[in-house]
Amino acid sequence: MKAKYIYIALLGLFTVLGTSCEDRLNIPKHGNMGTQEDFYKTDADAMQALSSLYNSWGTNSQVVGLHYNWQMTKNLLSDELWAGGGGRGDNSEMEKLNEYSFDTDHSMISGVYSGLYSIIYKANLIIQLMEPDTPVKKTVMAEAKFFRAWANFELVTLFGTAPKVDHLLEPGEYHQGNSTPEELWAFVEQDLNDALGYDALPSKRNADDAETGIRVTKEVAQAMLGKAYLFQKKYKEAADILDKVIASKKYALYRGDYDQLLHVSTNNCCEAMLEVQKRNDPEQAWTVYAFNHIMVGWRTDRMTLTGAAKEEIATGTYGFCNPRKSLYDAFVAMEGEDGYRLKSSIRTYEQMEEYGVQLNAGAQLVGHEGYFNWKQRALREDCMYDFSGFQVMQYINLRVMRYAEVLLLAAEAHVMGGSQESALAYINEVRDRARLAPLSAVTLDDVKKEKRLELCMEGVRFQDLVRWGDAEALMGEQGKEIPAFTVAGATNLFENTLYGFKAKHNLLPIPLKEMQLNSNMVQNEVGNLLYITNNETYDEKDISIDCPADALFLWGM
Repeated sequence: MKAKYIYIALLGLFTVLGTSCEDRLNIPKHGNMGTQEDFYKTDADAMQALSSLYNSWGTNSQVVGLHYNWQMTKNLLSDELWAGGGGRGDNSEMEKLNEYSFDTDHSMISGVYSGLYSIIYKANLIIQLMEPDTPVKKTVMAEAKFFRAWANFELVTLFGTAPKVDHLLEPGEYHQGNSTPEELWAFVEQDLNDALGYDALPSKRNADDAETGIRVTKEVAQAMLGKAYLFQKKYKEAADILDKVIASKKYALYRGDYDQLLHVSTNNCCEAMLEVQKRNDPEQAWTVYAFNHIMVGWRTDRMTLTGAAKEEIATGTYGFCNPRKSLYDAFVAMEGEDGYRLKSSIRTYEQMEEYGVQLNAGAQLVGHEGYFNWKQRALREDCMYDFSGFQVMQYINLRVMRYAEVLLLAAEAHVMGGSQESALAYINEVRDRARLAPLSAVTLDDVKKEKRLELCMEGVRFQDLVRWGDAEALMGEQGKEIPAFTVAGATNLFENTLYGFKAKHNLLPIPLKEMQLNSNMVQNEVGNLLYITNNETYDEKDISIDCPADALFLWGM
């Protein structure tokens, strides 16, 4: 993949620059710099620790960062996108996710798992080592509890039996065993209730207060608790607390151009509940570095741009996330071919030509049916620096939760709890913004359809399909045929023999490296699990779970 080699080259450049600068530095040392026990004492310490926690949300020790692995993994596991790129095998890890041929040694799944525990570790540092004895430290403690809950929500919904880590582990405690979903759900609820119980999280002054909403607010914690209740089918509890978020009027649907919702112009807008912050600060340019936008943007090296497209689009993106025809058809079924929200989310090739985009003669787009991601198109105005061959400098906040999701979570809670009036009010608010006629009655199926369209390609659908029990029926054939698109139209590129969502995929596998290092862990149920060691194959009954380090757990069999 081209981005990988460019990044390595840049790392080499920074290493040289760093070495030459170090020779000129003359910074005296002032004795012992202190330990963890000496830190977490002052408000300034608390804010520094919190800053590190927030930073872990967007980045970690991996180049691409937690948010990238988290959102891309969930998008590719859903039925919304094709994994494309420069050609078959350009990013095999993404293809394996998209086609359900991954095993337990998958780098992006491992990145999600380790990234979530990085957040938990930094939250535990604050929770265990800091005394919340000032207003500032109470707020920081509440935020740490929120982030630990958020990470555990993702662990329980994706991995199910991941270990519960509620404190800083001592050396003899590193090999934690599996937890249960029930334990993790209770822990999520406890942390969110604790965060709210400190009565220290701020509320925005009003829906347009972009400053307060940069950090976690009371209403965001309430929304996350409501989401946790809903996923557990605690419909009354979910409805009650989500109603409070909505009634607060601290957030609102953005009523400007819908196709700007995931761009710089709407950073921290009235609809923004939870976002990883980016800043247009050239003096700290590399703090905005992210792979998200270069991967999602169109495969522009195979296109000629003219007119408005040439003026507006940031070229040099790689085309790894292309909308499926089934998603486009779902839009058309609800909104028609000229639907306002559809045209703000997906464009056909004919519409792209009208905009000024022409696929080059003889060019082929792999993992593509002729539908283009408009919602997340790469815009020049979003760039801190417009690198035409390497678009990683967008200062777009990385979206995690929008107010539209809160409305649809609440609508679902009320539908399942039997309250048509509230459910209708909430779903029709979303429909009104999409310029659709209001519903006169609402069912769970209505909520599912609305949520699919409103939040498409935002990393929400996979967990919904699993919890609704719809994943196997909708994605059982996913990845069987891989399409390609040329100016002549879409065609079937080839067929896979290993593909499709199966019951075992309701939980992602515990990463192989965790299993190898921790004999107390048991792999999630996988059905006909096989092991291959030194080219020999064994059924699971013939070998213990504590397998040799060179074993490969085949998750896709």
